[in-house]
Amino acid sequence: MTQNRLDFALDLMRRLPPQKCEGFLGCLIELVPDMCGELLSNVDQPLKVATDSTCGKQFLLSDYNRDGDSYRSPWSNQYFPPFEDGSVPIDRLRKIEIDANHAIEQYKDMYFDSGVSSVYAWDLEHSFACAILIKKDGDAKKMANGSWDSIHIIEVQEKSSGRSAHYKLTSTIMLWLLTESSGRPKIDLSGSLTRQSESDAPLIDSYSHVINMGKMIEEMENKMRGSLNTIYFGKTYDIISCLRSMETKQERDEQAQLQQELARAIHCRQDSFKKE
Repeated sequence: MTQNRLDFALDLMRRLPPQKCEGFLGCLIELVPDMCGELLSNVDQPLKVATDSTCGKQFLLSDYNRDGDSYRSPWSNQYFPPFEDGSVPIDRLRKIEIDANHAIEQYKDMYFDSGVSSVYAWDLEHSFACAILIKKDGDAKKMANGSWDSIHIIEVQEKSSGRSAHYKLTSTIMLWLLTESSGRPKIDLSGSLTRQSESDAPLIDSYSHVINMGKMIEEMENKMRGSLNTIYFGKTYDIISCLRSMETKQERDEQAQLQQELARAIHCRQDSFKKE
């Protein structure tokens, strides 16, 4: 019964606007307080941004870098606010984390032009996992408010031979877009999309993990962008086109008048043939 309640709650949250996720999640927790922990750990929320005061770089806040009320920066490996007993990755994982942060930052600049990215690594039993996070906010000056949040969780299982590894990727994209300008109606689009994939890839050294994870994320995001463009935005465009004509009233009146004149001309021509 508890699992059914959780499934219903997660299904409900997937159908709600991402930008209002925090408020809806709070209301849901008030209704079922006994499921608070499960909901917080299973519901993806829009990412928040903080600044590492030691280097001035921004980083993203999530459950994957939180310990208590503090969040660890991937750039300095320090917690903000300071937390002396906060957990940090072992040296081997920290090296992978540093390399992955630099690689994903370049990927973010190439595909998103700007924004914030962060990578966090942690130990699992006989394996490890990484959270790759990207956030891109819309530009209000261009009359487009909104946000794109990519949350990629990769579980890595190295094979006993040490020459390859198995990667399991779960990707979630949360997107909301609000366009509004004088004289035009407001358009508000929002939603989330989750996909999974698995693959095996060869290993040469620890940096091979960064390359393999980067390839998986690039392929997955390209597929998800394609789904958003062709299915979600394409369907929305079709619906709007059916509901709203792009022609002005004057153009429609002129077209109707032309049709009437053509109909009269055809009718007159038919009458002339009958008289002959």
